Amino acid sequence: MTPFTSLADLPQQLRQPVVRDLAWVLLSQPLLSTTPWPQRHPFSASHWARHPGALADWLLQLDHDSSSLVSWLARSSVRRLGLYYERLWQFALRAAPDIELLAANLPIRLSGHTLGELDLLLRDDEGTHHLELAIKFYLGPEQDSGEQPAHWLGPGSLDRLDIKLDHLSQHQLPLSARGEARAALAELDLVHAQAALWLGGYLFYPWSNCCVSPLGANPRHLKGRWLHQRDWPSLTQQSADGCWQPLPRNAWLAPARVAVDDLWSNAKLKDWFAALQPQANAQLLVRLESGPQGDWHEAERVFLVGDEWPALAEE
Repeated sequence: MTPFTSLADLPQQLRQPVVRDLAWVLLSQPLLSTTPWPQRHPFSASHWARHPGALADWLLQLDHDSSSLVSWLARSSVRRLGLYYERLWQFALRAAPDIELLAANLPIRLSGHTLGELDLLLRDDEGTHHLELAIKFYLGPEQDSGEQPAHWLGPGSLDRLDIKLDHLSQHQLPLSARGEARAALAELDLVHAQAALWLGGYLFYPWSNCCVSPLGANPRHLKGRWLHQRDWPSLTQQSADGCWQPLPRNAWLAPARVAVDDLWSNAKLKDWFAALQPQANAQLLVRLESGPQGDWHEAERVFLVGDEWPALAEE
């Protein structure tokens, strides 16, 4: 599903957080292998896809000096994780030696009303492409089988996998072929672009029960677990060796790498959990294990949700 399977371990070798996130965005597996519209990695026809070592060299150089990436991200707000994800893709596509990024977040308007935006318009050796990008985290059901995409909810429980796929299929991906898009495409000397999607992220399985993957899931998708606050003490007692700590939302992408000075003590973790409100938003925590160079590396991740989740979050 990704042309860079040989580089799967590269993000953990990188020290700069933004460069690790960039590497993860480019190299990680998609959630699904079967989608209602074609799924296409933005670099599938690139020089880097044919020569992954060249991409690795570029990322290692960025890890040595990330100033260009930091400057690019600072040009616009990336407080939302989805926007951060898109900006990382845009930076890499602008740097790719044989891909022309024609437009990003191109608005399509009718009579002054914005119908939507095209995430990416790019040109490569296989033609011109309209790509829709998404980064998603979905939690599987405790009671249902998990087979249906409708069983998989976002951490806030308002988002669902089936809803996202329907929105992509019925609105976002057809937008570039609608008559209303002709004027915007014409300004770029385009008549048509092949529409496809790329859906990254993680699927989290219930700690207390088993459920199957949703239909169409990529067998190599990234995984985690989720549990209610009431089950947290039991999980920590049963966990393998390591240290747990929460991750801020802007650190949810690449596997965590934490310097020993930034590692939480057990006392700090207990105080954090004791202060956590029952109605708190879902918290992403990672279990860290000591690495060969002194830093601590993510070994697993879990979402911690309120005891009434998902019912409470739906109110």
